[in-house]
Amino acid sequence: MMAPAVDAAIRMRAVKKSYGTLEVLRGVDLDVEPGTVFALLGSNGAGKTTAVKILATLLKADAGTAMVNGLDVVAQAARVRESISLTGQFAAVDDVLTGRENLILIARLRHMKDPGKIADDLLARFQLTAAEGRRVAAYSGGMRRRLDIAMSLIGSPPVIFLDEPTTGLDPEARIEVWQTVKVLASRGTTVLLTTQYLEEAEELADRIAILHQGRIIADGTLAELKKLLPPAKVEYVKKQPSLEEVFLAVVGARGGDRDADVAGRVGSEVGGP
Repeated sequence: MMAPAVDAAIRMRAVKKSYGTLEVLRGVDLDVEPGTVFALLGSNGAGKTTAVKILATLLKADAGTAMVNGLDVVAQAARVRESISLTGQFAAVDDVLTGRENLILIARLRHMKDPGKIADDLLARFQLTAAEGRRVAAYSGGMRRRLDIAMSLIGSPPVIFLDEPTTGLDPEARIEVWQTVKVLASRGTTVLLTTQYLEEAEELADRIAILHQGRIIADGTLAELKKLLPPAKVEYVKKQPSLEEVFLAVVGARGGDRDADVAGRVGSEVGGP
């Protein structure tokens, strides 16, 4: 089990969640340091969205504890919601309104002073000023997602959850979102990113956890995770393992004995359960 992080912005301990007889989370332990991008990596159905919903107070865990910004997500749910923002798999924007009107609407709902200035600042920050007067229905996928993330920043939440933010986007739009996440990280925002795209985690994350069959089976930096594979054979050029190779090897190790030695190294070298 991982060592506890005293100043963790996000923490889960032994969190379990089932839907009827289906066990989705089977004892998840997680620590995310403040001001970092943490990628929760897993296949479809691994439990990533369920974990995020528990942290965002949208679901209650069956067992275990979860903390965000030092606040218990059950006992202090209202305060947790005040300090976070959640962007789901599909952009939650109003197609009838313009980009600027979407931002002003959220600022007013959050009782912010000077909603117009807030909107103008965010439009400039996310390179949407030229499109501020256009209805969002005419935006590209990347623009819609950038606007969605901009809306989530109103009120300056210290923690942001991005649940598969590039699902369904083309490569160019995905790169736009990646650049947006990098800007967030550079400003000290804590970002928990769920994704099934291995290169996305590799590109953005300070730390990566692999969620498989309801458990965290590996947790570390990209360099630490790469050490789970045997050293590359040196012929003329040393080939470093990719995150995709690490992911497939670790997940495969839990499905049989073929890679049992890799599974053993997960707990000893990186801190998996």
